[in-house]
Amino acid sequence: MISVIILTKNESANLPTCLFSLKKLQAKVYIVDSGSVDDTVAIAREFGCEVYEHPFKNYAEQLNWAITNLPIDTPWVMRLDADERLTPELVTEINTKLPKTSQKVSGYQLKRRVYFLGRWIKHGGYYPTWLLRIWRNGLGLCEQRWMDEHIVLSEGEILSLQYDIIDENKKGLTFWTDKHNHYADREVKDMLSQDSNGDPLLEKQSYSQARQRRWLKKNLYGSSPLFFRAFIYFLLRYIFGLGFLDGKQGLIFHFLQGFWYRFLVDAKIYELQKQQLTDMQANKAKKIKTQV
Repeated sequence: MISVIILTKNESANLPTCLFSLKKLQAKVYIVDSGSVDDTVAIAREFGCEVYEHPFKNYAEQLNWAITNLPIDTPWVMRLDADERLTPELVTEINTKLPKTSQKVSGYQLKRRVYFLGRWIKHGGYYPTWLLRIWRNGLGLCEQRWMDEHIVLSEGEILSLQYDIIDENKKGLTFWTDKHNHYADREVKDMLSQDSNGDPLLEKQSYSQARQRRWLKKNLYGSSPLFFRAFIYFLLRYIFGLGFLDGKQGLIFHFLQGFWYRFLVDAKIYELQKQQLTDMQANKAKKIKTQV
């Protein structure tokens, strides 16, 4: 009935929980691995998954390679991360609703519930986060972006399911900060890129939350001064968005994800712009010297 695509690299800490949550789902599970050196592939095969190897460039290209090259023959496809799991209620809901779905419906969006250091992050505008994760085979592809990529459908309506995906990475805080440092490099590429072809999510997709957040990030946050916007964003999340109600874990999460990460992105943008200015000045001086 449905095929689940999971992209992996060194996910032995997270993958067993993810795959265990899929046991009662009427699904084929495909693992696309990009060079794991731990037990990821062995765990996947132990759970009966079909495993493929493919080099990783970015999430969008890897996912689109999977969508277009895997031998998927089910009516529906689902995207899932290795550090995510389905609640039992969501499994039942998918098994029940997908076979009865009208042909005019091409996708389902799901709520993501994030746990950080063992606590559900309920506030700061972080829950519910709606994501299009289930779509009809052949009708969905991932946006070509470095960060914040979404599935975009070529046609059809989108409905919402009631129950949640749980996102809980078990690799620890050092991994989390290292990962977000790499995310920041990718975020810089997206924020500085000028896409003449427009934004397919803003132009085509009908589900509202992702479009709204993308618009705000592009038109409001993106046009605000470097560094200052990170302070304002954190205050909006932690104070006005009641992030302080998430306890000590919430303080750490909202500060790191809502301030430190955004500030790091701005610092990398500033570093790049400063280097570009230095290069321009050096080239100008070189031309003047040549003319003399």
